Amino acid sequence: MFRNLAGTTNQRDREKWLEKTLKNIRKGSRILDAGAGELQYKKFCTHLNYVSQDFCKYDGMGDGSGLQTSSWNNSKADIKCDIITIPEPNGSFDAIMCIEVFEHLPDPIAALKEFNRLLSQGGYLILTAPYASLTHFAPFHFYSGFSRYFYQKWLNELGFNIVEIVPNGNYFEFLRQEILRLNYMAKEYATKAGSLRLVEYFVIWMILRTLKRFSKNDNGSDEVLCYGYHVLATKR
Repeated sequence: MFRNLAGTTNQRDREKWLEKTLKNIRKGSRILDAGAGELQYKKFCTHLNYVSQDFCKYDGMGDGSGLQTSSWNNSKADIKCDIITIPEPNGSFDAIMCIEVFEHLPDPIAALKEFNRLLSQGGYLILTAPYASLTHFAPFHFYSGFSRYFYQKWLNELGFNIVEIVPNGNYFEFLRQEILRLNYMAKEYATKAGSLRLVEYFVIWMILRTLKRFSKNDNGSDEVLCYGYHVLATKR
């Protein structure tokens, strides 16, 4: 009923930005996919010397809390280790991408320091992370998200020049995403109330249409809330 109305652009827009950004990296460059999981972004790196890393402890079930995937196969990772101690020489990568991983790291700043060590001078750092997120992949979920100010402060202090910080979505799109999740959340956490009723579907449909109209006329609401940020930086 709610198809094409809203809240479905998060992953699509992130992957479009990532594919475009990776295409601009010189052919043959050595790239590290840090926290690669199931290697879903390897498909964008066919022109690169791709190396994947993951800690390989998440199994799809986690501790059973929050949002889980039920299945998860990270067995194909090239390097299995903690993201803050990757057994590769200094300056051994021309680029590093770390996509939707930071909220799962106990110490994301330590990860940035490790990325700086691993990158060659002028090397590219490609990051995305949520600005706000529900609990997922628990117990490996340590932060609800990261603002643009996190990147502006820490990338500068840790030896990177920011090329771009691009917001993904806006306040209205974020609300639409979560409203679309309402029926699932009700079934999971309000079981006595049952599923959405017909009149409630209609109310939600109207709200989604309203949010779509607001989003089309958005004028910077991402400064308050958005899906997350796409960040490109280079090592000084």
